[in-house]
Parts: sequence; structure tokens; C-alpha cells
Amino acid sequence: MPFVLITFPFLFAVMFGDAGHGLIVSIFAIWMVLKEKTLKTKWRTQEVWTIFFGGRYIILLMGLFSIYTGLIYNDVFSKSFNIFGSSWRVKFDDKTLIKSESVTLEPNPTLYNSTTPDQFQQMYSSNPYLLGIDPIWQLADNKITFTNSAKMKFAIIIGIIQMGFGVFLSLWNHFHFKHYHGIFVEFLPQIIFLSSIFFYLIILIFYKWTNYQGKDGGDAPSLLIHLINMMLLSYPDNPPSSRLIYKGQKTVQTALLAVAVICIPWMLLAKPIYTIIKRRKRNNQKHLTVTNRLASNDIEMNDHHPNQEIDMSEVWVEQGIHTIEYFLGCISHTASYLRLWALSLAHAQLSEVLWHMVFHIGLSMNGYIGGIASFMVFMPWSSLTIFILLLMEGLSAFLHALRLHWVEFQSKFYKGEGYPFVPFSFKIILEEIPPDT
Repeated sequence: MPFVLITFPFLFAVMFGDAGHGLIVSIFAIWMVLKEKTLKTKWRTQEVWTIFFGGRYIILLMGLFSIYTGLIYNDVFSKSFNIFGSSWRVKFDDKTLIKSESVTLEPNPTLYNSTTPDQFQQMYSSNPYLLGIDPIWQLADNKITFTNSAKMKFAIIIGIIQMGFGVFLSLWNHFHFKHYHGIFVEFLPQIIFLSSIFFYLIILIFYKWTNYQGKDGGDAPSLLIHLINMMLLSYPDNPPSSRLIYKGQKTVQTALLAVAVICIPWMLLAKPIYTIIKRRKRNNQKHLTVTNRLASNDIEMNDHHPNQEIDMSEVWVEQGIHTIEYFLGCISHTASYLRLWALSLAHAQLSEVLWHMVFHIGLSMNGYIGGIASFMVFMPWSSLTIFILLLMEGLSAFLHALRLHWVEFQSKFYKGEGYPFVPFSFKIILEEIPPDT
């Protein structure tokens, strides 16, 4: 599966999204790659080092992808870059700022310290930040609320797309093994069910992002409430967040829900019924062949060997388990992808805590004392960053990315049947050769 070389480090980077930390990981991996021949013979008895050195290329990809996601999050050692200039402008005068502990930036033209409507202040330029999250959110009190909402939706979108890709890989399996009936009895109900509910949710997310701006953000719907209303076939007018967001939404969602419900008995019954029909045809064909042979040889035979009844209990049980596993798995696996958001939040908060509780001590002092203090706290800050955020958090993100691929992704197409995997090795081949040859 060559595509895992991209999806695995990408999912890791979504949880490890910090450009500064990704840069350190990339430098470490580049050092191992460039010094590959020299390091290959060193510390060969050290198991931990052998593991790191063996994964130097995937570690390099993990670091590069972490730099990319860190730029998207605009997160570098818990700080933000203001490369392209913020889209927000603070136009409060000094008197207002002195009197207030915090002020609210309004995206709409708002009357502040003015007496005439023509002096309304435009604080938002109506153009989003060019790359990633606007650095102004670094100063906002509701930064976590904003980033949580964005990262949660990113996690849902990434998870549903990857699960859909896994279902399409099962289509490849059907063609490869020439199980063409599997396209109609398994692939179609699976992809239709996934599209009717979860891909529709992605469409709603993008619809909300593109149709509601800062000026009318208060009227933006709650997608969670809309999804619950879709399942309950309930469309109340209150609260405003549960009102319909587009014309014909009730009809569309009712039709999608009906299609999704139909897919459940479709997948449960189609394969066993197909198996019954196929076996009956095969048994009838065998019976006709034996009868023709006996008739051609003029042999009389009593019918004391009736056709064996097809024991379909195993087929029904297996298909029932497979059906329950898939449809419940679509829900649980989608929720499982929220770990992308949770670990990203934890990584960002730990990085921010280390900055404010350790490194900020030196930066908050003035003069020579501040320089000396910054020098003194840099070592503990960098050590904690490497051991906690890079090693411990990196290992955690690595294991979670591994689990997402093994369970949530590969369960859509991987069967694990056949021969056990044995890596190619000249040593094993030579050992199997008889000594006298």
C-alpha cells in the first residue's frame, strides 16, 4: 500500500502540528539519512536506536508534514508568524483600551467613540489570512474555542474521506479476485450508506464555511443539531440554530436517511441470498450431469442419496456480524478520528504551557537580568520540549496514527486471509537449500 507513505505521516502531522517541532524532527531525520553509512555500524546493539535508525525515512516525512500542518495552524513553538499581515485592525483609542481589560473585535462596521454613522470603524478587511490561521487569534481570549471548532471539523473531514477511500479499495479487491458479485452485495450498500450520512455531513461543513461570514456568524447553524434532527426526522423552528439552512433540506435529508436505512437490509440479505441461489444452481447442475451419465450407461439407481441440504447458518451469522460491524463502525470510527483534534489540542496546549511557565520567565525581565534569565531557562525549556513534546507526544501521535490506519482505515478492505507475510531475505533462502547441493 504505497499511499500509506503519505497518509501515515500526514495523520501524524495533524496531531503533531507545530512547525518548530517538525523542523527539529526533520533535522534529526536528515542527519540520520546523510550519515546513513557511518551510523549503520554504530550502536547496533542499542534496540531503541535501531528502531529510530530503521525508520529514518518515515521520520523525515513525519517532520516535513508536521512543518506543513504547523504552518496551516500557524503554530511555531506555541507562537504565530504574522507573515502576510493580519486581516484585523484594532482601532480603539487609548482611553478605551485603558478602561477595559478586554475589547471585542467586530467583523461588522461598528460605531466606537464616534458620534456620526459615517465614522463607523471597519475592523475586519473581509479578506482571510493568506495561509493558515490568522495570527490575531494568538491574542484572543476565545482562541481555544475557535481552534477547537476548526480542528474538530478538519478531523471529521479527514476521517470520512479516508474511510471512503478504504471502501473504494475494497472495490479493487473485488475486481482483483473476480468477485464481481461483491460489488453489488457489499461495495454499493457500503459506499451509499457512507455517502448518504457522512459525506453529506462534509458537504454541510463546507456549506457552512462558505455561506456564513463573520458579519452573520450569529445566524450560523449547529451542524450537530441538524444531524440529530435528520436522524429523528424533526425540524423545529426554535432555537434558530436548528432552522433549515437551504431550500428543500427536509426533503433531501429524508430521502438520504431512507436510502441509508435501505442499505442495511441490502447488505445483510444480498450476499446470503446470492450464495443460496448460486449453490442451488451448482447442485442442480451436478445432479443433471450424474443423471445424464447414468442414463447413457443404462444403469438403474435408486434415489437413496438425496441432495445435501445447504447449511446456511454460518453464512447468515458471518454476514450479520459483518453488517453490524460495518454500519456501527462507520459511526464509531468517525468518532475515533476525533483523536486527531484531541491530540492536536493537547500538543498545542502543552507547548503553550511550557512557553509561558518556563521560557517566558526570562523574556519578561528587562536588561542584563533578562538576558541572563533567558539563557538560564533556555536549557530546561529546550530539554522539556524535546523529551515531552517531541519524544512522548511524538510517540503518542505515532501510535494513534498507526491505530487509525490499522483499525479505522484497513477494516474497510483488509481481510487478513491467505499466507502469513514473510519478508524477503537471502539468509532464509540460503538456509532452506540442502547442504549437499
